[in-house]
Amino acid sequence: MAKMKVLTPREIVCELDKYIIGQDQAKRSVSIALRNRWRRQQVPAELRDEIAPKNIIMIGPTGVGKTEIARRLARLADSPFLKVEATKFTEVGYVGRDVESMIRDLVELAVNMEKKEEQAVVEVKAWELTEERLLDILLPKKREAGTGAQNEGDRTLEVVRTDKPEDHGTREKLRRMLRDGNLDDRYVEVEVSSGGGPMVEIFSAAGMEEMELNVKEVFGNIFPGQKKKRKVKVPEAREIIFQEESQRLIDMDKVVEQAVRNTEQNGIIFLDELDKVAGTDEGYGPDVSREGVQRDLLPIVEGCTVTTKYGMVKTDHILFIAAGAFNASKPSDLLPELQGRFPIRVELDQLSMDDFTRILTEPQNALVRQYEALLATEEITLTFTEDAIEEIARTAADVNERMENIGARRLHTVMEKLVDEISFEAPDLDQKQYLINRDYVVEKLADILEDENLSRYIL
Repeated sequence: MAKMKVLTPREIVCELDKYIIGQDQAKRSVSIALRNRWRRQQVPAELRDEIAPKNIIMIGPTGVGKTEIARRLARLADSPFLKVEATKFTEVGYVGRDVESMIRDLVELAVNMEKKEEQAVVEVKAWELTEERLLDILLPKKREAGTGAQNEGDRTLEVVRTDKPEDHGTREKLRRMLRDGNLDDRYVEVEVSSGGGPMVEIFSAAGMEEMELNVKEVFGNIFPGQKKKRKVKVPEAREIIFQEESQRLIDMDKVVEQAVRNTEQNGIIFLDELDKVAGTDEGYGPDVSREGVQRDLLPIVEGCTVTTKYGMVKTDHILFIAAGAFNASKPSDLLPELQGRFPIRVELDQLSMDDFTRILTEPQNALVRQYEALLATEEITLTFTEDAIEEIARTAADVNERMENIGARRLHTVMEKLVDEISFEAPDLDQKQYLINRDYVVEKLADILEDENLSRYIL
């Protein structure tokens, strides 16, 4: 928990504002939920475990920022974050994934996060060891065999001569050349691990993930990893050896212990498409298992213990953020018990033309900046005028009204069509300066907008 950045709700909202336009109520709700995690750690131990996370349901059409809010929140908290679609899961007896698999995936992500952090800690030592091993390959030590003949039972001994001063000088000279990159074109022979066993793929049904893990483990013991020699250039050899040395220096028991604790205390699961498993009046077909999925989700969200290959993981304090359009169903169609586990409901607003204008220019990862940066790699300078940005926003808003409303994702399709010609011709163009104004936007999109059937396919 010490790793979590301690931000106030206002600071969290300010950070989210850098990437997400509007949706103030949703930002407030997730910022309070994140701050409550820190508050929970400050209360006395006997009360701490009694405080459950306040899970959230975000209700709104596609493309309004539900996923982005959850993803950015996880980055702020440096938390293990997993996005899953509720439609992937089915109750036992139907083909599909077991709901417990989301916890296993979350733990796997947490382990990888911890490994990266530990690798950063041992990085300096690992590079030192890597350099020494590379020098050993480039300048093998001379060895001379000698025998001890004092009695019949004596074994042959290998005597290693001490390095001569000239050998030491040569090694230091090679070290300097290695650091300066003068040996980067030289090939060296290194040993690398190869998958010794046969490829085994398990088609696991719901509830079979643990069997899959056990089968892989058994085959791993029968066919242990083998080493094979490869000739590679020095930079690639350096990377291979560095990974091996890092792995040796990392204490995996400590990594797993911290990862499990991080998952239990800081984990965030974004459960998308929750409205698709809401109950319906039909009692046949694929809808049969929907209520079963909700019943299987209930203990996970409520708090239970899940078996993973890294040990038992409790889900009591994992934060669940669910999302859905809820246009064909309502949150009240969910099981009452499941509704009770999501006490916070937030409705996200549909995006207007003004929102689109801001999305194009204000966020740190604004679309206009992305396209300017992409084409700058070809030494082409794109300049968007203010009226061009307004026209792009108006076009996206109009298309969303006339056809399916896919929110801010419509801006991607409009922008891609707009710069299509420049993107294709960019490597061969002599002209390096392009001004994108309103007339240019109208000219490029007019034909498509006039033909509604065409616009359905292209925009």
